[in-house]
Amino acid sequence: MTAHAAPGYDIVGDVHGCLDELLTLLNRLGYGWDGAVLTPPAGRQLVFVGDLVDRGPDVVGVVRLVMGAVQSGAALSVRGNHDERLARALAGEAVKGSKSLDVSLAQLADVSVQERDEIRRVLGTLPSRLELDGGRLLVVHAGEQAGDPATREHFNVWGAHTGRVGQDGVKERVAWVGGYTGSALVAYGHTPVLAPEWHGHTVNLDTGAVFGGHLTALRYPERQTVSVPARRAYASTAHWRALTGVPA
Repeated sequence: MTAHAAPGYDIVGDVHGCLDELLTLLNRLGYGWDGAVLTPPAGRQLVFVGDLVDRGPDVVGVVRLVMGAVQSGAALSVRGNHDERLARALAGEAVKGSKSLDVSLAQLADVSVQERDEIRRVLGTLPSRLELDGGRLLVVHAGEQAGDPATREHFNVWGAHTGRVGQDGVKERVAWVGGYTGSALVAYGHTPVLAPEWHGHTVNLDTGAVFGGHLTALRYPERQTVSVPARRAYASTAHWRALTGVPA
């Protein structure tokens, strides 16, 4: 009997509506895209760490690509906090407004009611975590913690804050990676960094594409990262300015 090789995964960091950068990265990874259908290389599958929406120039284009790829089986995605908030806003729930959310809502204004409803449904039902490769690979958006599944799900999507505010005025996020003791490799995003950041069995793939940084993918099981530069900065945050030394 011939053993079947485990699939390879290409795990993409926070896209935030950066369609041009995503298409450039997919081309580098060997994926085909004809404007409607995503064709993966043999034995590979695309995985997104969430935050597909908000801030960037083509939220609708990114969501259309990902929805089609997920429906065809070419891709998987977890739910990011921006994805969840947009889904709730589209459902008519009261959510805290923000400039980043306004970007998505403005771009969706010209989309049909039927498509907006499908976007709401898909974004709102993406899983909070994916266990792949027999449990050896874990993909989440914000982080991983042990404990009650309901609490863990919220942490997977939103992370948590310590209650302190840093000198840059940014709320300090719980540094969960130092306490992670699991054997699975955790690929995540949520907190932008200048380059892929490895700590033990964790890797942060959010390299700030929407802020003018890079869009990064992790090739697994090779554990190689592939990054493409952003065409320009589409948004700004205090955290990213502090990282890059750019004045407010």
